[in-house]
Amino acid sequence: MKKNTRLTSPKNHNVGRKQGTPGPGTLSVWGGEQNVHWMGSTQVPVVHSVSFGYKDVDDWLKVAQGKKPGHIYGRNTNPTVATFEEKVRILEGAEAATSFASGMAAISNTLFTLLSPGERVVSVNDTYGGTNKLFVEFLPRFQIGVTLCDTTDHEAIESAIANGCKVVYLESPTNPTNKVLDLARLTAVAHRHGALVIVDNTFATPINQQPLKLGVDLVIHSATKFLGGHADALGGVVCGQRKLLSRIYHFREITGACLDPMAAYLLLRGMKTLHLRIRQQNQSALKIARFMQPHPKIRAVFYPGLESHENHSIARRQMSGFGGVLSFVLNGGFKAVKKFLPRLHYAHLAANLGAVETVAGPPATTSHVESTPRERAASGIPEALIRYSVGIEDTDDLIADLQQALIYVSAK
Repeated sequence: MKKNTRLTSPKNHNVGRKQGTPGPGTLSVWGGEQNVHWMGSTQVPVVHSVSFGYKDVDDWLKVAQGKKPGHIYGRNTNPTVATFEEKVRILEGAEAATSFASGMAAISNTLFTLLSPGERVVSVNDTYGGTNKLFVEFLPRFQIGVTLCDTTDHEAIESAIANGCKVVYLESPTNPTNKVLDLARLTAVAHRHGALVIVDNTFATPINQQPLKLGVDLVIHSATKFLGGHADALGGVVCGQRKLLSRIYHFREITGACLDPMAAYLLLRGMKTLHLRIRQQNQSALKIARFMQPHPKIRAVFYPGLESHENHSIARRQMSGFGGVLSFVLNGGFKAVKKFLPRLHYAHLAANLGAVETVAGPPATTSHVESTPRERAASGIPEALIRYSVGIEDTDDLIADLQQALIYVSAK
């Protein structure tokens, strides 16, 4: 959790940027990488050392007490990991950031840091499946109250907040149905009632959306997804107010869900092309969504960039791009899913998203694999839904691939 460096995040990546202020592309490449290279290297070194030695006990003690910069033990901090944290912090415009071994480690550690028995969290029905499991299975075991609201009903969410809660946990766009929440509106209500607001920004990334600029207290990413972008490293990160991050970091250093330095390096390497990947994925996803929407074998398409999307106006207001993930429901139920997916040539059938390759799959094997069909239905997730995470391939090739695979789906 380093202090601000010379290269800081602009107030808004996309509009009103002052002359001389670095843009998101520059921040993706250079952010956090000042004075961290070794012997003239142009890339951040991977520091595998578990411990860090000192010849002077007084200096060692000052580092241990946080009075002097430095590292002591890899479970606490690591130079490569710290550089990754700093890059995310800068891109999100946060005061501080801390990382985790996975996105779910980031989510669970944050919730358990901020919530105690007898307190309550308000969230929405169709969060990511692992997050939903925390709400319906794990938090209640610790006598932490959970209220889950209809994701599209802002009035219901506001009413639940007004009834009293410690934390409001939001996800926008949601995984996998791409619902969009009015973050500024809900954050204002939460703050009036003394609640903290956490937003999972994994789908949007800091290139498309910066929740902290909308008043949100904490932003979470599964760095495994778009931040890394190459499906080769697990990681999670939380950023926001320094006083909150200090608490979350302390919980993480004791519980031990630390990010591996090699994973941090891979995530750093992937983030250098973040702005380029997101630009291509935004463009392709919108074009593909517009192709799929009128198709006779598609029952519904969920993508916030479509004018027909129920939250399109909110998305236009708070996002600069609509993301690289769309979902659609096939005619013919789950049988159609099993016919369609193996016919795709340019998509991995896998439980991941945000990679340079297109990835596709149903919630039953991806986002909500831990949930039962009844639980998925309660979250508004049809069994015939396919989450389609667009890669950086040529858009026309992806559309042609979808078109040929749809031949095998019934029109009814």
